[in-house]
Amino acid sequence: MKARLNHFLPAKLSVGTKNPLVMRANDIPPEDTMLSATTIVRKPAVRQDAVVDTVTLDHAAREVDRADLTAEGGLSFTLALPKAAALEDGDAVRLTDGRLVAIRAAAEPLLEVRAGSPARLMRLAWQLGGSHVPAEIGADVLYVPDSPAVAELVRGQGCAATPVTRAFKPERAAHDHSQCGHDHHAAHDHDHDHAHGHKDHDHHGHEHPHVHPHVHGPNCKHDH
Repeated sequence: MKARLNHFLPAKLSVGTKNPLVMRANDIPPEDTMLSATTIVRKPAVRQDAVVDTVTLDHAAREVDRADLTAEGGLSFTLALPKAAALEDGDAVRLTDGRLVAIRAAAEPLLEVRAGSPARLMRLAWQLGGSHVPAEIGADVLYVPDSPAVAELVRGQGCAATPVTRAFKPERAAHDHSQCGHDHHAAHDHDHDHAHGHKDHDHHGHEHPHVHPHVHGPNCKHDH
């Protein structure tokens, strides 16, 4: 019995020899880590030969900067943008290995809004902006999210609302710098240092007098 048992035991190991029956932690191959996407490539700069998959997202999902996503071809990745910047239909995100995943706007329920006159439609657009309702603006039509509150606002302005299903591409805010048509790396923060003619000018609190004269009148168009 003892001889039979010894047959299965390893021979005596010399000093410095690794026991083949002992698996150390660093001998275990690491698990595959999920790819990350940290860079936006705007539509004009997207190289189609670098696109390996496509992910379809509705408007709300295109507004987030953190999400675990699975593209149509099965490629899984983590969206990890350095800061929030809306993704648009036709944009792409760059993976850590350099490949691109294209962004497609998903069809979603909207209201197609029309009015009897351009002035009435313009008045409604102003009301929607004041209520922070996103809107896609066409030549003679608005597209807005389909909700009871928005529908009530639309009809209250004397406009007609028709439910439709289509991709939603609302206007960007005036201060949104995310539509520059080039890669948005983490180092490109678009702070711009208030570069409007006086770079060395401290704009933190305006606690010092301006050394160059200018008059703050109703038409000065100087935003302070």
